[in-house]
Amino acid sequence: MSILIETEREGALRQRIVFNDHEALYADAPASAGGEASAPDPHDYFDISLATCKAMTVLMYARKKEMPLDGVSVRVTRDSSDERDGHYRLQVDIGLIGDLSAQARDCLLEASQQCPIQKLMTSGQIDINTRAHLGGA
Repeated sequence: MSILIETEREGALRQRIVFNDHEALYADAPASAGGEASAPDPHDYFDISLATCKAMTVLMYARKKEMPLDGVSVRVTRDSSDERDGHYRLQVDIGLIGDLSAQARDCLLEASQQCPIQKLMTSGQIDINTRAHLGGA
């Protein structure tokens, strides 16, 4: 797995993201931070990873248990007002689409708590080693 981030143009904060040789995404900073707000910022991608993981986890669980789940919607609301103090809050609301019993909905909600990204965000240890190179990565 390889992710390459490159500055799109000199003097701008906007970045081009290439994932496994597939150009897919862009990132930018909000205008309040000197960006152009032309794409999601890194915090957005952090939140997006949680939302997509929860959706996929619920869908895979429902498929495995042969539950009548037709689709999922996930809304993440961020409160980063205390981030500088080390507290970042995410409210996740999951919409379950299908003819589901209350018991099935509870099981799916519980399954969403097992999403690997949530586990990584809340209890994982992440080691980051950063090196500087001249020129491109």
